[in-house]
Amino acid sequence: MGRKKNTTVELDRENDIAPGLVAKTKKRLVVAGGRSHPELTAAVAAALGTELAPVEHRTFASGELYARFEVSIRGCDLFIVQSFGTGVNEWLMELLIMLDAAKRASAKRITVVAPYYPYSRQDKKGRGREPISARLVADLLKTAGADRVMSVDLHAAQIQGFFDGPVDHLFAKPVLLEHFERTLNAEDRETLTIVSPDMGRVRVADTWSDSLDAPLAIIHKRRDPKVANQVSVHEIVGAVDGRTCLLVDDMIDTGGTIVKAAQALKANGARKVIVAATHAIFSDPASERLQDSSIDEVVVTDTIPLSESRRFPGLLILPIAPLLATAIKQVFEDGSVTSMFDGAA
Repeated sequence: MGRKKNTTVELDRENDIAPGLVAKTKKRLVVAGGRSHPELTAAVAAALGTELAPVEHRTFASGELYARFEVSIRGCDLFIVQSFGTGVNEWLMELLIMLDAAKRASAKRITVVAPYYPYSRQDKKGRGREPISARLVADLLKTAGADRVMSVDLHAAQIQGFFDGPVDHLFAKPVLLEHFERTLNAEDRETLTIVSPDMGRVRVADTWSDSLDAPLAIIHKRRDPKVANQVSVHEIVGAVDGRTCLLVDDMIDTGGTIVKAAQALKANGARKVIVAATHAIFSDPASERLQDSSIDEVVVTDTIPLSESRRFPGLLILPIAPLLATAIKQVFEDGSVTSMFDGAA
């Protein structure tokens, strides 16, 4: 059977219809990934019921990176999954190269799926002569060819405004919340208090408080702007004596903030401290610090790859791929990402 011809449309001035051809093309969703987190990329594709598009990756002796799509992606709706753990600069450059390759290969729309947005903590100027690197990353993605960005729990919501195009800001809360609703025992539920580790996370902690019908406590801390990763805890606002405290945060880097917060809670009579965070960056010496006696359990998602050497007893890692896959499907089918989060996204 021969190939079906395109349908011809005649000129219709009365209805303002221009002459031309109508091609019966269908949308095609394609998922590809960089080398930063292959397990997550494969899990996202599997959750969508598809396979990954084969991509040839190379690192030359000089350190230069190379990427080539091994099959045609012309006219497709391409989603490139790339996370940013250790080696963030290499993975960022690899993503930019993949974007350029995809743009030149005529992908119709390119969405960057970055579960953890790189340089997200550099979202404003804290002192004079500082960069706003989160904005720079957004400019780089746009220039390289990204039409859309999807990320989970941005460090600051205003990062959405840095990108000149749609940004899907997803929340890991449903994944973490489902776990705690299923696993917290009766005593923990009865004595549960949601704790914000600093003033910047109060809004997020407040939504947790509403969802779990638990009171809220806030830890006031002060950080020396000239010394990185060092925090001194001052006081706790709210009752934590005899309570099960659930510390919620967007990320854990070196673990200094969380451990000092947990120690302060235990010093003020907390019976149990559980830590919940989206992004487990776990820069050294986080793994050692998080095994402190003040912390009873740490629950994170796998937005960032964690090597075995950085895992420890008491750490639970929840899969984020189902959430990403659902959001990707909504975007591809022109559905609603906001509906996934009860209108909060």
